[in-house]
Amino acid sequence: MLARKDLDAVHVCTPSGLHGANSIAAMKAGKHVLCEKPMEITLERADAMIDTARKAGVKLGIISQHRFNPNIRKVKEAVESGRFGVMVLGDASIKWYRPQSYYDSGAWRGTWEMDGGGCLMNQGIHYIDMLQWIMGPVNRVFARTNTRARNIEVEDIAIASLEFENGAFGNIMGSTCIYPGMPERLEIHGTKGSAVVEKSELTFWEVEGEEEKIAGIEKKDSTAAARDPMKIDASGHQAQIRDFARAIFENRDPAIPGREGRRPLEIILAVYESGKSGREVSLPLPTSFGSPNPDII
Repeated sequence: MLARKDLDAVHVCTPSGLHGANSIAAMKAGKHVLCEKPMEITLERADAMIDTARKAGVKLGIISQHRFNPNIRKVKEAVESGRFGVMVLGDASIKWYRPQSYYDSGAWRGTWEMDGGGCLMNQGIHYIDMLQWIMGPVNRVFARTNTRARNIEVEDIAIASLEFENGAFGNIMGSTCIYPGMPERLEIHGTKGSAVVEKSELTFWEVEGEEEKIAGIEKKDSTAAARDPMKIDASGHQAQIRDFARAIFENRDPAIPGREGRRPLEIILAVYESGKSGREVSLPLPTSFGSPNPDII
């Protein structure tokens, strides 16, 4: 396939532990690569992908489709413009439900070698990315992780406290054993404004001195995607794929290049290290920092 001259780009949708090898093979063959999240399961492999893209002169994009959601963008722009004042607190809550049959449906699921982690690495990474994208880089992490209800190697429940570079604090709560599954939730709070996004819908918005508020909330089945992966809305993926194609035609970086896909991966690995050691972990992590499983390089 990679030898075909009429193939310009590859979308890598294989198990997470194969993302690096598959992406690097495609990029070395001169193909642009759009890779599913997480971009890889170790920083060393992620950096190898970024380096290969640079050397091969091709585009590397990492899926984080929620960044294309207009409500998420509205919150991001308000924070960047200072409308929310001094940032104080940011929370990401991903309380989903995945039964044991979900993990049993593929031998790679719920393993360190191929999934790279559990409720944070596979499901929670989207809203962890939103949290750091809006609140800014993370300085320190203190976390607890556990495998509470599923017969898997990796975590099915995790909590973490964050300190951002700007001095604000944050929280991450993630699980895949919360019945029947709750809508993912992002809360952003500053001294002059707050916003809450649930299931990509803006459910609270208020800024000091501004008239605009959320007058009503459209009622939807907000738990569908939390319990069934096939119910996840695809519009964000469509927007990101369109952007990636335009980036090739326009010879520019895609909206979410490799370096951006690396950021939530680093936070999640810091959470795993803190959960394993019981100690606070400082970022940035060394490039050689690996998986919680010592057998994974």
